[in-house]
Amino acid sequence: MTKFTVKKYEQKDFAIWNDFIGQAKNATFLFHRNFMEYHKDRFDDFSLLIFENQKLVAVIPANKHGNSVHSHQGLTYGNLVYNDLARQSSIIEIFKSVLIFLNENKISKLNIKILPSIYNLKPAEEILYSLFLAEAKLIRRDSLSVIDLSQSNNLSKIRKRNFKKAASKELIIKEENNFESFWDKILIPNLYKRHNAKPVHSIEEISRLQSLFPQNIHQFNVYFEDKIIAGTTVFETETVAHCQYISKNEDENNLGALDFLFQYLIQERFAKKRFFDFGISNENQGKNLNEGLSYWKESFGAGTIVHDFYEVETSNYPLLNNVFI
Repeated sequence: MTKFTVKKYEQKDFAIWNDFIGQAKNATFLFHRNFMEYHKDRFDDFSLLIFENQKLVAVIPANKHGNSVHSHQGLTYGNLVYNDLARQSSIIEIFKSVLIFLNENKISKLNIKILPSIYNLKPAEEILYSLFLAEAKLIRRDSLSVIDLSQSNNLSKIRKRNFKKAASKELIIKEENNFESFWDKILIPNLYKRHNAKPVHSIEEISRLQSLFPQNIHQFNVYFEDKIIAGTTVFETETVAHCQYISKNEDENNLGALDFLFQYLIQERFAKKRFFDFGISNENQGKNLNEGLSYWKESFGAGTIVHDFYEVETSNYPLLNNVFI
């Protein structure tokens, strides 16, 4: 028997959930219930709270799809979330309790999107060891292009050249609370043209989220002669400035607008962050790499941090017995 108890999230747990997220060493504002619930109509929430003697010790933001639970399909990443007091041995026991709970509730598989290491406030890969013990399968791996801002990073010659060219064009960068210009004139047309797709967030959704998290969600637009020509939407956490969307007007290739914008973001606006995350350059569930996009990010000095996705059979919980010596 395990000393931990697991229960599904209920609306009455809103405050205790958010308080715990605020104290965790491997969580971001995406795990706050106000963020998670902006699209609650699209997902069957199956978030879990784990207690030890009435004390909350871990949570999992998750949803149910068929006979599987995912952490969380509506979020960029998900994890078993815990605070700095958790020890490796406790996380193994907690994870075993989660697998038992899911198995007893006829859930056959648990899918976890690991929180990339750059987002952890302190070392927090206890869950990876637990997944190894439970014989979880690595089912997807994306590559994030990340700059460590605590170290010196060299711009490539072409980036320097394009930045100088852009600086001579009198481009203007604006940080704005209004997302409509970027969404309607740049992002939506480009995604439709290139991928026959739409942004993950509608204009109404991103505007509402920004109003709820004004310190975390930022919009930067580049203008030339009062016309928007490029922009990026940045999600800021305690350790990372992450580019959620990047796009430009395809007719403005010779202006170097994105080079101009990202030089400013990296060298000035977010220079005091630990990491600058351009996001992935992958398609097809991580199986393909957009080489040109990846190279563009690397030419700013970015290297690769992987983002792993695991699947584990809940019936594997006995594998977590007899681990300790």
